[in-house]
Amino acid sequence: MWLLIGKTFLSAMIISFVSWLSGFKTELAGFITALPITTLLALFFSQAQYNDSAQSVAYAKSVFVAIPVTLLFFVPFLLAEKLNLNFWVCYILGIILLGIGYFIHSFILKMV
Repeated sequence: MWLLIGKTFLSAMIISFVSWLSGFKTELAGFITALPITTLLALFFSQAQYNDSAQSVAYAKSVFVAIPVTLLFFVPFLLAEKLNLNFWVCYILGIILLGIGYFIHSFILKMV
């Protein structure tokens, strides 16, 4: 139980810090957000909790395939000015594209 609380607290602190930083140093906050901090933490916590190297390697492979697919979320934001889209439209379209990306991710993993 304490492990779950610790993991939750650490993750919340990182997210809170980066969202706070975005109000002052947008470029730095964006760079930190793009770092694989979540992946590093999740892989470490998973290996520490389950001590299963094969599972951790499979998990890392899944993340590797998912990273380029998850960039679909940002496509509406890249087109926002050209298509005159507001934030919420971009956000919702990005989530829809992530759903489509999940199926692409599953398809690719079956091939690997």
